[in-house]
Amino acid sequence: MSTVVVLAGGTGGAKLARGMLDVVGDELVVVANTADDVEVHCAYVCPDPDLCAFWLADRIDSRGWGLDGDTFETMDGLRELGVDVWFNLGDRDLAIGLDRSRRLAEGQSLTQAIAAMTDVLGVPARVLPMCDDIVRTRVKAADRWWPFQEFMIRHGAEGPIEEVAFGGIEGAAPTEEVLEAVAAARVIVVGPSNPVISVRPILDLPGLAEALAGAPAPVVAVSPIVGGEILKGPTRAFMDFAEVRVDASGVADYYGTLLDGMVCDEPEASLPVPVHTTHTRMDTAADRERVARETLDFALGLA
Repeated sequence: MSTVVVLAGGTGGAKLARGMLDVVGDELVVVANTADDVEVHCAYVCPDPDLCAFWLADRIDSRGWGLDGDTFETMDGLRELGVDVWFNLGDRDLAIGLDRSRRLAEGQSLTQAIAAMTDVLGVPARVLPMCDDIVRTRVKAADRWWPFQEFMIRHGAEGPIEEVAFGGIEGAAPTEEVLEAVAAARVIVVGPSNPVISVRPILDLPGLAEALAGAPAPVVAVSPIVGGEILKGPTRAFMDFAEVRVDASGVADYYGTLLDGMVCDEPEASLPVPVHTTHTRMDTAADRERVARETLDFALGLA
């Protein structure tokens, strides 16, 4: 079966994946960044794969993360006991992480553990972790190294960012499931996630860039810059650190020869690859489906 592969990190990639689900159905495969993963409250938490799964299951909460309608009784109870609850998880979100910890301790792979969760949620597409190995993003700021989630939450994602490292990536590898999906793809889309910390860990996995380059499918990116702005998160601080211009041209240059095309909302964009210009905000289901359909059609036109 052919696939449409979306490389995704946080919210932008998850929204595009949800729109693509409406266009291609179970042909969709999401390859999600796992370098943001964290073990906390005895749970193995996969923020990006879980975010994508919750969006695909139409279970995302209105706050933009976690399961819809989730409660936080356990976190409240931990605070009552004097625990420093710096990482907030809803009760059902925590249950997912605890079950994942159990599965991993029993010898299942991360791919298997995430598949078990998506099956229960009724996700009609596949959500694949980029690898089964442990890769962890670390950020140097304020003259110290922070694990990524601690940088984001404890440090408040305050720049300037001095350095970024993906610990363990040299010894990691994309899974067979990821490589098979890429090889079978008719289109590969780099989602509008943070290029430096959400997409780069995927691309830096040994062997994955070569697999993408060798795939017959065109590779198209959707720019994370919307109306000249960063919509969410510390993307600008990380792009400044990596000396990436905060526009579609800068993103295209950052991805380099990987790309065959770019979707963006900058009508005057001068890029080294073919461009499809459209409104790229994805606030509604109709917007998400439209951006996904236009991206797919554009990519197929490059094949």
